Amino acid sequence: MAKALNTDNANLLQRFRSFFTTRDFIFHDGRDLRRFSIAGRTQALLAGAATVTVLFSGYGVAQAMVGAIAISGVAETPGSPEAQVAKMRAEVAKMQADVAAAKVAAQLHAARVEKNQALLNAVVSGKGDRAAIEAPLPAAAAKTSAVTDEVLAPLRQIEARQVALAGKARLAGEARYQQTTAHLRRLGLSPSRFAKVKMVAMGGPYEPIDENDNNSDSAAANADAQFRALFLTWKKLDMLEQTVISVPSMQPVDRITFTSTFGVRSDPFRGTAAMHAGVDIPGAIGTPIYATADGVISHAGRQGGYGNLVQINHGRGLETRYGHLSKILVADNTRVKRGQIIGLMGSTGRSTGSHLHYEVRVDGRAVNPIPFLQTGEYLAGIQDRAQGGVGGPAK
Repeated sequence: MAKALNTDNANLLQRFRSFFTTRDFIFHDGRDLRRFSIAGRTQALLAGAATVTVLFSGYGVAQAMVGAIAISGVAETPGSPEAQVAKMRAEVAKMQADVAAAKVAAQLHAARVEKNQALLNAVVSGKGDRAAIEAPLPAAAAKTSAVTDEVLAPLRQIEARQVALAGKARLAGEARYQQTTAHLRRLGLSPSRFAKVKMVAMGGPYEPIDENDNNSDSAAANADAQFRALFLTWKKLDMLEQTVISVPSMQPVDRITFTSTFGVRSDPFRGTAAMHAGVDIPGAIGTPIYATADGVISHAGRQGGYGNLVQINHGRGLETRYGHLSKILVADNTRVKRGQIIGLMGSTGRSTGSHLHYEVRVDGRAVNPIPFLQTGEYLAGIQDRAQGGVGGPAK
C-alpha cells in the first residue's frame, strides 16, 4: 500500500516537473529580435506567487459579500420557499392583530367623545339623553402598535377641543343653576327642596397636572377631571330642573284679571275681615281651566265653600286648588300635565259670580299665588326643556 502511494507521488512530481521546464521566449521590439529563457524553477515560483495573490483576492471579495449580505438582511431570510411563506404569514397575522386592536381602541374612544359631546349639549341647551350621559364606558384598550396612535389622532384632537369647552360649559351651567335657585327663593321656596345632589366619594393627595405636558396619559387624566366636574354640575342642574316641573308656573286661564287677591279682605257675604287663601280670577261660565304644573289629582268633587273643586298634588309639598268650577273634567288619583284642561269655570259653592278661586299651598300652608304667576315664564321654559313642552294658554 505504501509502495503504491510512493509510486503515485513520484508520478505526480514527475508531471509537475515536466510542466515547469526551461522555456525559450523570442521578443521582437520592432527593430531587434531578442531571445531569453526562463527556467522551470522560476516558472514554479511565479505560478505560486500568482496563486497566493488570487486566493487572497478571493478571500477579500468573499468577506465583502458576507458584510453586504449581513447589512441588507438577506442573510436572515430563510432559504426555503416554505420558510419565507411562513414568515410572511406571521407578519400578516401581526398586522391584522394591530389593525383589530386599533379598531377596538377607536370604537371605545369614539364612544367617549360622543358621551362628552352629549354632556356638553345637555349643560348648554338643557336637553339631553340622561341614560346615555350616565351610562358607564368600558375600560380603554391598551395600545399595541403605532397603528393605534395614528387611528386615534383625529379623535384626540376632537377631545382636546371638547376639554377646552368643558370649563366654559361648567360655568354656564353653574350660572343657570344660580339663576333658577334665585327664582325659587323669590317664590319663598328653598332650592334644597328640589335639588339634593349626593357628592361622589373621592379623595387622595393633590397632584397638579402640567397643562403643557403632551404626555397622552396626562392629557387623558386632565380630560377625565374636566368632564367629571362638568358631569357633577349637570347632575345638580338636571335634578333641579327636573323637579322644578312640580312648581306651578303658568296661568290657569287664558286671560288674568283679579277681583280679589291673596290676604286679608272684607268677606263678600259678611262684610267682616277674613283671610282669603287665594286669588279670584273672573270669567265667563265654561272658560277652560288649566293645571299649572304636573301632578296627581288628590281631589275632584264637591267640597264645602269651594263648590266643585279640583286639587292637584305636585309633590315636594306643593299643591294647587281650583274652586267654584261648573264642570270637573278629571278624576281622583289620575296624573295630569301642565297645561292640561282640568275643568270649566263656574260659580258653584260660596260664590257671588262666575270666577276661578286659585290657590297655591306649600306644605299645606296657603301662599300668595301671584309671584308664581309672575315668574312662571322662566320656570315654564325650564319645564319645556325637561319634558319637551306641552300645550296650554299663552301668557
